[in-house]
Amino acid sequence: MLSACDNGDLPPATQFSPLSGTVTDSVTHQPIADATVIVDTVLTATTDANGKFTFAKVPSGIMDYVVRAKGYADITATVNAEPGKAFELNVAMQQPTPP
Repeated sequence: MLSACDNGDLPPATQFSPLSGTVTDSVTHQPIADATVIVDTVLTATTDANGKFTFAKVPSGIMDYVVRAKGYADITATVNAEPGKAFELNVAMQQPTPP
């Protein structure tokens, strides 16, 4: 599932890149379904049953992302996507350490 502001209000970029990837458990390596992937606080995708997600286009260059899934610690990072080149983002999530 892909949702975003569909009025052209994406961050400025000279080009865009496709972005896809997989979200898995860092210990079991099993896919995590229904994780949320947020790019530059504007674009959002939800992983499927196989932990996979896809964005048809994201602004190329430096982008921030957040990955969230129930029962796991959020992951926040920054990556650099080259203009016009497909970018793959594979994320291994960890369950939070009990207090």
